[in-house]
Amino acid sequence: MKADPAVQRRLLDLADADAEINRVAHRRRTLPELEQIGAAEREVQTKRDELVVAQTAFNDLDREVKRLETEVDNVRKRETRDRDLMAAGGPAKQQEELEHELQTLARRQAVLEDEQLEVMEQREALETNVTKSREAVSEAEQRLGDIQSRRDEALNELEVAETRRQNERDLITKSLPDDLVALYERVRAQRGIGVGLLQGARCGACRIELDRHALNEVREAAADDVVRCEECGAIMVRENK
Repeated sequence: MKADPAVQRRLLDLADADAEINRVAHRRRTLPELEQIGAAEREVQTKRDELVVAQTAFNDLDREVKRLETEVDNVRKRETRDRDLMAAGGPAKQQEELEHELQTLARRQAVLEDEQLEVMEQREALETNVTKSREAVSEAEQRLGDIQSRRDEALNELEVAETRRQNERDLITKSLPDDLVALYERVRAQRGIGVGLLQGARCGACRIELDRHALNEVREAAADDVVRCEECGAIMVRENK
C-alpha cells in the first residue's frame, strides 16, 4: 500500500484523537463520583431504615398514650357519675358501695396517670429520635444530591470533550484514503493502537526496537510506502520520509 508521507503523518493525528476518546471513556467509567454515589445511596437507605424504625416505635408508643388517655377519661367519667349518684342520695348500702367504688377509681386513676406520664416521657424521647432521624435522612439525601450534581457536571464536560474529539476524528478520516483508514482501523481493533512514529529503531506503537534486517527494509522502502512493524503490525510513520 502506498500513501503520501504527509498523509501518513495525519494518521498520528488520528491516533491522538482516538487516544483522547479512549481516555474520556476511561474517565467516564472511573469517575470517583460513581463510587461515592453508591456509598451515598447506601447511606440514604440506612438513614431511611433508621427513620422507619424510629417512627414505628414512636407510633406504637403514641397509640399507647392515647389508650391510656381514653382509660383515664373513662375513669373520670365513672367517678363523675358516682359522685352525682351520691349527691342525689339513696339507700345507705348504695352510698357505701359508691364510696368504695370511688376509692377504687381514685387508685386506678392514680396508677393510670403515673403510667401515662411515664409513657409520655418515653414518647417525647422517641419524638426527638424521629426528628433527628428525619434530619439525618435530609442530610444524607443532600450529600447524595451534591455528588450526583458533580457527577452530572463531570459527565457533561466529558461529553463536550468527546464530541469535540470525535468531530476532529471525522474530519481527519475524511481527509485520508479509505484503504489507509481501513488498515489503521483493522490494526487498531486487533492491537489497540494502529499507528506509531518510528523513532530511531523503535516502533512508537509497541515500543519494541526493530532488528537490523527489519530496520534496513524500512529505510530502503520508498517514501510513499506504508510500512508496518513486524512485531505489532502497526503502521510506522517515518520522520525522515
